[in-house]
Amino acid sequence: MPTVIGRDELRELTGQQAKLVEVLPADDYAWAHLPGAVSIPLKELDARTGQLDRSRPVIVYCHDWY
Repeated sequence: MPTVIGRDELRELTGQQAKLVEVLPADDYAWAHLPGAVSIPLKELDARTGQLDRSRPVIVYCHDWY
């Protein structure tokens, strides 16, 4: 179940080797993304969740520049 987290929790989880997943389209990911984030566009997320290491926390985010 998704949980909204704040900046402090983000820092804590990334310190625990959490995986960052950017869900914007690939072109937007190429333009700007957080260091270490992987690109899995939202339209592909359900089909590609099996690619994620479930032994690590996963942080899914979307940054809208508009």
